[in-house]
Amino acid sequence: MLAASPVLAEGTSTVETPAMTPASTSAPNASDLLFEKPQMKNVPPGTKLTYAYLRRSGISKGPFGPPMDDTIKLGVEPGKTADGRDIRVEMFSGANRFPAGPFEDMPGNPVMTLFLEHHLMDMARVLSANPRYIKNAIRKGLRDNATVTPTTVDYQGQKVPAWRVETQPFVDDRMKERMRGLENIRYTFVTSDAVPGELVSIEAQSKTADGGELLEEKLTYVPNAG
Repeated sequence: MLAASPVLAEGTSTVETPAMTPASTSAPNASDLLFEKPQMKNVPPGTKLTYAYLRRSGISKGPFGPPMDDTIKLGVEPGKTADGRDIRVEMFSGANRFPAGPFEDMPGNPVMTLFLEHHLMDMARVLSANPRYIKNAIRKGLRDNATVTPTTVDYQGQKVPAWRVETQPFVDDRMKERMRGLENIRYTFVTSDAVPGELVSIEAQSKTADGGELLEEKLTYVPNAG
């Protein structure tokens, strides 16, 4: 999350080109794509998925805390059903460690929810807001006001089809005057069936009118991290 457009971990990157698109030619609903698919079914038991996490903010007095550069790791084991997986979570390390999981017979990728829940807790604290209000606004933005466009990503030396989801849920929010400039925050998700766990990246980004960084927060799948 160091630039206006995603810069992914080595081995995985987005490529804006219509040359390849996901198998379905019609764009799926954003909420269904992110939270209703059995994303873990393409992850063999015994796999460990690693995601690089980055957060930084230029807001004065540092309400989001110091810059954070860490990882979230998922240990994947067989679940009770064909698509489900039992998942152990290592959410950050050292002093950043955050309790999460485990998850039993989980068909979806829990890192989606883990990222968003951690993000909305920070947002609620910084804005002195009700976390439920923020959560509902993001959920509504993904359900009713998101764009879903085909793209491709570079994965292990090949271009594979992907979906890019974008939403700005607070732009027209009735409480946006209380958001310290963060009402323009944009959420971007990139997913691909070809990537284990399907999640390629999540980004939450807000800038001032002159380009100053209010918040840059990103989660990126790290291929072959072990």
